[in-house]
Amino acid sequence: PVGKDSMSMKTVGEENKRTKSNISPLSVIISAFAPVTNIRSTLTPQLQVDSGDTSLLLLDLGRGKNRLGASALAQTYRRLAGVVPDLDDSKDLINLFHFVSCCRQEDLLLAYHDRSDGGLFTTVVEMCFASHCGVDLQLEEFLDANAVMSSLFAEEIGIVIQVRDEHLGRISELARKTDLSDCLQPIGKINKDDEIKIASGCEIIFNKSRISLQRIWSETSYHMQSIRDNSECAQEEFDQILDGEDPGLNLVLGFDVDEDVAAPYLNIGVKPKVAVLREQGVNGQTEMAAAFNLAGFSTIDVHMTDIINGDADLAQFNVIVACGGFSYGDVLGAGGGWAKSILFNEAVKKQFELFFNNSNTLTLGVCNGCQMISQLKELIPGSANWPNFVRNRSEQFEARFSLVKVESSPSAFFNGMTGSQFPLAVAHGEGRAHFSMKEQEQLIADAGLISIKYVDNLGSVASTYPANPNGSPDGIAGLSSKDGRVTIMMPHPERVFRTCQNSWYPEELGEAAPSMRLFRNARRWLD
Repeated sequence: PVGKDSMSMKTVGEENKRTKSNISPLSVIISAFAPVTNIRSTLTPQLQVDSGDTSLLLLDLGRGKNRLGASALAQTYRRLAGVVPDLDDSKDLINLFHFVSCCRQEDLLLAYHDRSDGGLFTTVVEMCFASHCGVDLQLEEFLDANAVMSSLFAEEIGIVIQVRDEHLGRISELARKTDLSDCLQPIGKINKDDEIKIASGCEIIFNKSRISLQRIWSETSYHMQSIRDNSECAQEEFDQILDGEDPGLNLVLGFDVDEDVAAPYLNIGVKPKVAVLREQGVNGQTEMAAAFNLAGFSTIDVHMTDIINGDADLAQFNVIVACGGFSYGDVLGAGGGWAKSILFNEAVKKQFELFFNNSNTLTLGVCNGCQMISQLKELIPGSANWPNFVRNRSEQFEARFSLVKVESSPSAFFNGMTGSQFPLAVAHGEGRAHFSMKEQEQLIADAGLISIKYVDNLGSVASTYPANPNGSPDGIAGLSSKDGRVTIMMPHPERVFRTCQNSWYPEELGEAAPSMRLFRNARRWLD
């Protein structure tokens, strides 16, 4: 799909002591695409630890053959010879698909992971890593160690699923209906010891802590990251695994997510106008417009050329929002080129200045828009001490799902949310708040203009990576002007305003995610 020509795939090798080249791929990769009709019913490897009595089941399409040829285990010991895994009957794969589909329709599966690189052992421990829990794995009683090794490390086609014990009968029935009864076997249960225990019959053959295994699993990435990125950040992320009490992502909400705070106040006959600003390289306008539309606004796509050419006037809008992306490829610094296209054009500069000084307007800047608006602070009342945003401490582009906490601030967008913490998507390479003078940071804090901060999973201000994804001082993730009408933030509320857009969320959440409150707050403020 990337459109590369065959010359870019040229390979050169040696055959019979002669150099030989091939200008086309030696293998063909066929990509296929299909629509996902309901993203709410996706499954992940995260084991559910608070779902009562559950079991792990293996569906083994290798039907016990456990062939080790070319497996990760064989490569580790440099013994590549041997019979490789195979799909002996293509109907099995079709039946497996139908089995999973039926289980999903009846909501029988709590967790799902395919068996691939590393075999059953890697599959199960990866599920434990995702959940910060241990498991008691029970293999059949084998007479020799080779059978144990092949059972654990063969990379035959198969899946591991977690189901409630009360549903085991129905699972077995569906396996029979799809001709997979011979492939289905129980393999273990979650334990509360945070240890990976493997037994063959009555004999314990392996027992290690989940933390020690996760450190081994992450070690190669850690060493690569240490060389490529900021080595301190790499160490902080690697050391985070040692925290056995880390609760993971969580929500602490001081408001009702499903309540539309704007509803009692709305004049439904009027929809305030939002100018969704764009510049060359900006790419977040569609989801931003969707969020504002859902909150009762009328959104209009406004490119900077429309303003420069006089085709659009900011005076006709109630709200302007600057979206995320990479304006001008960040060649003048993130948001720099966009800001200069305003500051160096007197007519455009005057339009923005009048808008910012109009007490009946709101402004939101997100990510690249945050970087841009921060450089317009000379035009924005009550923003003189705002920082600029510079390269991330990690020295890499950060695309994460980061936990933030709402601080007490005058921001119209965060009204009524103080003390709440919830995850937001982040995606930026230059998101570290930088103050030209230390005194400015203190003045911002004293004035209560920090609207959100990055926090760790315990709710404390994040000072280490990756909880603080960019290294901003005091965990700064968003700021407000003194009157609360202008809010800038690096995280993306518009990417996760619906619950189903979040990569993690508690089951009890309804359609609206916590960040939807920002847009509803804006609608209420205007009315």
